[in-house]
Amino acid sequence: MEKQLEEGQIILCTVKNIEGTAVFCKIEDYGKEATLVTSEVAPGRIRNLRDYVSPGRKIVCKILRIENSGNIHLSLRRVTAKEKRELMESYEKERNLAATLKTILKDAENIIKKIKQESSLVEFLEKVKQEPKLLDELMSGEEAEKLLKILNEKKEKEVIVKKKFSLKSEAEDGIVRIKKILPEDKNITYLAAGRFSLEIKNKDYKDANIKLQQILQDIEKKAKQEGCVFSVEK
Repeated sequence: MEKQLEEGQIILCTVKNIEGTAVFCKIEDYGKEATLVTSEVAPGRIRNLRDYVSPGRKIVCKILRIENSGNIHLSLRRVTAKEKRELMESYEKERNLAATLKTILKDAENIIKKIKQESSLVEFLEKVKQEPKLLDELMSGEEAEKLLKILNEKKEKEVIVKKKFSLKSEAEDGIVRIKKILPEDKNITYLAAGRFSLEIKNKDYKDANIKLQQILQDIEKKAKQEGCVFSVEK
């Protein structure tokens, strides 16, 4: 079953050309074209459109609307920094995996295309680690053996997310209260004047960020209980 695009989906596009107030793009991995109007490129007045879009440039967009006719309308300005970062990290993983497959497979291009009709390379190859038989219909036994060996030996690079926060107390036993609030088993560093830094390492950015937010929420809750002032730096 071919992958379907959905409204609200974050996608990677390549700018094809610009005509007046319309930017025409090609959606990567889907082979479909979409339109981005100038008002959806960036908020406020745009002095130089080519600072944001130019032919051949890759941009991360959100699908605003898919018409019954098949026309797809995009937005660049509605994509958050977090959404852009996550998609680009996924894109880099896809590129690296595609390069790996091309060093092993004789018919790599067609096999990659077949895989991408139903899922991403990342999702498929993660599944393959648990179900090696999925490779039987795609490649020879020798090629499958080489690929599985590489997948099992390859270690995911850890990502690091950090957040600075402030935790203060005017109470006489303020230091004791703060020590009680801060979890000892987390990577928290004292900076200066009631300021701290929390660092989380994980193989997945999304998971790391979720864990970081959970820890900060727990610290905030305990800070209120202890009568301390807590705030997260932007």
